[in-house]
Amino acid sequence: MAGKRRSTRSSTPKYSRSARVSTTLQEIIADDLVRIDDERLTFVTVTGIDVDPELNRAIVFFDSLADEEGDEEILKAFADHRIRLQASIAKQIRAKKTPILDFRPDMVIRSAARIDDILKSDRARLDREASDDAPTDEPLSTDADEG
Repeated sequence: MAGKRRSTRSSTPKYSRSARVSTTLQEIIADDLVRIDDERLTFVTVTGIDVDPELNRAIVFFDSLADEEGDEEILKAFADHRIRLQASIAKQIRAKKTPILDFRPDMVIRSAARIDDILKSDRARLDREASDDAPTDEPLSTDADEG
């Protein structure tokens, strides 16, 4: 009687614990931001979270419609609500400890937006130059026409 082969595949995901915790933290914080009644956080989006392997610290990256001009107020709002957010995380995740949250603007997204703006303006400039150099409908005079 032939025995069944056991699958060597694990039922656990193939990504790291910190990646799973990052995803969970992002969901929890995003949900809590909706519940927090603070106008400074109205148009703020959590774009990513980096958790250190020991789960001591978590850097929460954010972006907002206010861009860089609003960062100072947003950082103050996050500082005011950090303990509340950490308490919410502690209630919702099964971990021995809750990482300390550190909030930072997502410069990668902002850099990408700047690059996109530069590329769009460069493309518009090239299109304008091409249309300026385009031949007109006026016929060109030739030596045969003059004589």
